[in-house]
Amino acid sequence: MTSSSAPAPASPGAQSDGPLRRLTARGRHEAHRVSSPLELLFDLCFVVAIAQAGAQLVHAVAEGHPGEGILYYALVFFAIWWAWMNFTWFASAYDNDDALYRVVTLVQIAGVLVLAAGVSRAFLQHDYLVVWLGYVIMRLAMVAQWLRAARSAEGAERTAAHRYAGGVLLCQVGWLGLVLLPGPARVWAFLVMAVVELCVPLFAERHHPTSWHPHHIAERYGLFTIIVLGETVAAATVAVKSAVDEHDALGELLPIAAGGLLIVFSAWWIYFVVPIHIHLRSNAQAFLWGYGHYLIFASAAAIGAGLEVAVEQAVGKAHISALAASAAVTLPTALYLLTVWVLHSRHFKVGIAQQLVLPVTALLVVCCTFLGAWAVLAAGLVSAAAVAVGVTLTAHGAFRQRPAAEAESAR
Repeated sequence: MTSSSAPAPASPGAQSDGPLRRLTARGRHEAHRVSSPLELLFDLCFVVAIAQAGAQLVHAVAEGHPGEGILYYALVFFAIWWAWMNFTWFASAYDNDDALYRVVTLVQIAGVLVLAAGVSRAFLQHDYLVVWLGYVIMRLAMVAQWLRAARSAEGAERTAAHRYAGGVLLCQVGWLGLVLLPGPARVWAFLVMAVVELCVPLFAERHHPTSWHPHHIAERYGLFTIIVLGETVAAATVAVKSAVDEHDALGELLPIAAGGLLIVFSAWWIYFVVPIHIHLRSNAQAFLWGYGHYLIFASAAAIGAGLEVAVEQAVGKAHISALAASAAVTLPTALYLLTVWVLHSRHFKVGIAQQLVLPVTALLVVCCTFLGAWAVLAAGLVSAAAVAVGVTLTAHGAFRQRPAAEAESAR
């Protein structure tokens, strides 16, 4: 999956090549649809916010507050992921790459950077004001995009665009609860508003589905997965370097570094081994797949945080047990494997043996938690073995099916 340096093709309704064009729906079966450079910049800036959330998760777990850290990580990550996802699906349907579209998208990028600046206050002081301001900037820019799309649309398509714009605006009013309500009520307000946000697309597209592009959507999600895994590698690398420089503990860190690398490599392989865009045939399938990626992205980023925690525990900087530090790596790894299986792999596996590879691997990774200093390395070896077993079973199945296919074609 690579990005094209050429500008995105003009929207079907474009009337000129000037700086402003009508924002009309693009074709769902448009050929050679790829991610644009602007979308890649969008993703990179969002990963800045993810990195901030991961850093705060490391701090909370290392200080012995995993429950609170995971809760606030999940809440903040939802805001980041949901804004990214809304833009991604809108862009797949309406990106005309004109000057106004670019400017509004850059405003959204500015919003996520504001949100990122408020992540530490949200974790440490439960103060969501800056996070809320960043989110409002992103979402109001999204409202502007939907209203612009509605202006060029007619009938049911215009109604859907207006429903999106109205739903997003109403949600911003609800999110004020994070700023105005007393502390204990804010978590409940967040959970309620998250459900409301998830319902907006279901309501807006009830009578008119947007013309998102299956291959483009699959590529966008895949690229974001790569960027999140890359951030995981970067965070773990910095943690190992700092530990070696400050504590000269290379022997203790090598198993963690090797195991973490094997986990990330395996995570990449397992995600991209199947052409998932073939499965995205309807809104129902696409919504489940798209919503489910919250767990894929969150767990992938949490693996990096867990590796940092394991490094800190190995050199005596974290106030937690070896078991807790191991769990910080193995549990998000197991969650990642299970979620990828549910959303991706199970649709392409043939036979019970192929179907069981990832669920069994997830269980074995969890069991690795109890291996002390060798837990991360063991989890990495188990993940790599799962890749090897999966490749072998797939090749064996293809070899067995070939004679049958040849016999059928000879008839």
